[in-house]
Amino acid sequence: MSTSLITWLMDEAPQSRRQAVIGSLYRRWRSILANPAALVGLVIVALLILIAICAPLLDRGISPIAQDLNNRLAAPSAAHWFGTDELGRDIYSRTLYGSRVTLTIVGLVSVVVAPIGLLVGTLAGYLGGWVDATLMRITDVFLAFPRLVLALAFAAALGPGIENAVIAISLTAWPPYARIARAETITIAKSDFIQAVVLQGASTWRILFHHVVPLCLSSVIVRLTLDMAGIILTAAGLGFLGLGAQPPTAEWGAMVSAGRDVILDQWWVATIPGIAIFCVSLGFNLLGDGLRDVFDPKDAS
Repeated sequence: MSTSLITWLMDEAPQSRRQAVIGSLYRRWRSILANPAALVGLVIVALLILIAICAPLLDRGISPIAQDLNNRLAAPSAAHWFGTDELGRDIYSRTLYGSRVTLTIVGLVSVVVAPIGLLVGTLAGYLGGWVDATLMRITDVFLAFPRLVLALAFAAALGPGIENAVIAISLTAWPPYARIARAETITIAKSDFIQAVVLQGASTWRILFHHVVPLCLSSVIVRLTLDMAGIILTAAGLGFLGLGAQPPTAEWGAMVSAGRDVILDQWWVATIPGIAIFCVSLGFNLLGDGLRDVFDPKDAS
């Protein structure tokens, strides 16, 4: 990157909004690169996305649902890098395609919980009064139950399947985002620039969506990244209990469940997907910690 471009990006007195936005993104990117833990997390998450996209190119031509009963519970070998499961299916291929299911659940839950949490939190924090009291009491009801237990209850009521698992996880994951958005909105609403916008005659919805929500986004993104590991573990838990993705779909939690009966003799059946869950959860946690330091440097250790 040329010196002149770096100087333009790092300019403390930007000449345009475009320069300010790009410069801010560049400085945050440099902060992530300067944080070894965040960089490791970013690499793991990037690898997850790359593996999910390129799974058909990496599966060595072996279908994740193809059964070979004559080759059941085969140990890792040149033919089957991670061995085979109780139905002779290739665990390497199933682990690759399982990343797609995990990424799909994480993406869908993120798309649902962040907007819901932002909407509830900003409305409660900005309007106050009975609106705040009502929305926060509803939030407290959801927070009163352990997330996994509540997700299990919703999943059992809705029935098994990826769509229902996403709904169940989303219904239990939004309250923390509402709390964060409400706390930040209460502070932002007292700012001088908000008062100036009010005096100019801006409507409540315009103030919320054009001024308050953008300022709450950074905290919500950090919390969402940190919550990814919990979302993955909850999805794996539902899959383990048979309430997530249904056979023959390759899903890491269901793969661990299938291998628990033979874990002492054929350890690879449950261990390989378990390692995948651990690595991806660790990656999101490390990335979330790094993003927290970038967006809120005062909390950095």
